[in-house]
Formats: sequence, C-alpha cells, structure tokens
Amino acid sequence: MSLHEIHKRNEDHKTNRAGWLRAAVLGVNDGLVSTASLMIGVVSAGKDEFVLTAGAAAIAAGAMSMAVGEYVSVRSQNDIEESDRILEQEHLELDPEGELEELTQIYEARGLSRATAEKVARELHEHDALGAHLRDELGQFEATKARPLQAAVASAASFTAGGLIPFVGAFAPTLGDKAISIIGFSFIGLVMAGIVSAKTAGSKVGRTTLRIVLGGALGMAITAGVGQIAHISGI
Repeated sequence: MSLHEIHKRNEDHKTNRAGWLRAAVLGVNDGLVSTASLMIGVVSAGKDEFVLTAGAAAIAAGAMSMAVGEYVSVRSQNDIEESDRILEQEHLELDPEGELEELTQIYEARGLSRATAEKVARELHEHDALGAHLRDELGQFEATKARPLQAAVASAASFTAGGLIPFVGAFAPTLGDKAISIIGFSFIGLVMAGIVSAKTAGSKVGRTTLRIVLGGALGMAITAGVGQIAHISGI
C-alpha cells in the first residue's frame, strides 16, 4: 500500500456525513424528548388510559412531520444552490474575464501571491470554470451537497427509533411505575443518543452527551409541570 493510500485510509473526515447526521441526530433527540415529554405530561395529568395512545400518536405524527419538514427544508436549500449555479453560469458567459479576476482575488485573499493566484485561477478556469466558482466563491461542495430524500428518511427513521424508547416504558403496570419507567428509559436513550452522535461526528463524548441529556431533561420537566397543573386544575 502506498503512502498516499495509507494517508487517505487514516483520514476519517466527517464532513460527508453532515447532511444525514444532522437529520438523524435531530430526529432521535426530538423523538425521545417530544414523545417522553408528552407521555409524562399525560401521566402527570392522571390520564393513565391515554398514555399509550398519546405515545403512539406522537411517534406517528412526529415522524411524518420531521420527514416532511426535512424534505421541504433541504429541497429549498437545493433550489437556492441550483439558482446560484444558473446565475454563476450566466456571469461566466457574459463576463468571463471579470469572473476570472474575481476568482484571482479570492485566492489572493487566501494568501497566494498575485502571480500565483492568477496562474491558479486561469488553469482552473480552463479546466472547469463553473466548478471552481461554485466551490471557491459560493462554497458548494459535492461532499456536503444537500440531499432531501436522504435527510427525510434519516429524520423519520431516527425519530421513530427515538420515540419507541420512552414508549416501551409506558407498559409498566401502575401510573407511578409508568412515570418512573418512561423517565428511566428516556434518560438511557438520551445517553445512548449522545454517545452515538459524538462517535459519529468525531466530537467529545462527555460534552455532547451532557448537552443532549440536559436538553431532554428540561423538556420533560417542563411538560410534566404543565401536566401537573392540568391535573390540579381538573382539565
């Protein structure tokens, strides 16, 4: 194996995971927190008979909402990128020399000498002018390109997976046990989500996990409080 191949093999960059990872992490966390919070709120309100129904409805509605939301959002990003592509192509056709100078100045600003920047810009223009401008002027890279369907599927699947964790806790026999079980399962799920997220993204496990657990705990606490108020008020 060549030195270049070894180097490439050892490089485990995370940028190419950005699109689906963001959707998946958001989906798991949202599924856990929203489903657990809703079920805890129902338990706090003393509505034992509605806990499973509320949990199932939360998972189904949340997964579909996340999928549609991610698809529309990422698709809009695609549309913006495509509009920029068309606009840049028009600029290159109308004023190729002006666009060449613009690219030269970009490379100068990054630290190249004027002569080197001109040489690099001209060679890239001759090879693939549009690609050079999309990459270096607009920051569009294939590795981070938005993929709507991938984001939607990752979001829906991860939301469902996250929501099922507290849902399992609702099968405890008594109302008090349900609350403890839902909270327990939820905290285990949040810790697992934090660890998987950190490992996948290559970030620090402790900090990422703590952020996710604290955020989830706050959401559940607020909803439990609302449910308790509803219970006391007889709503």
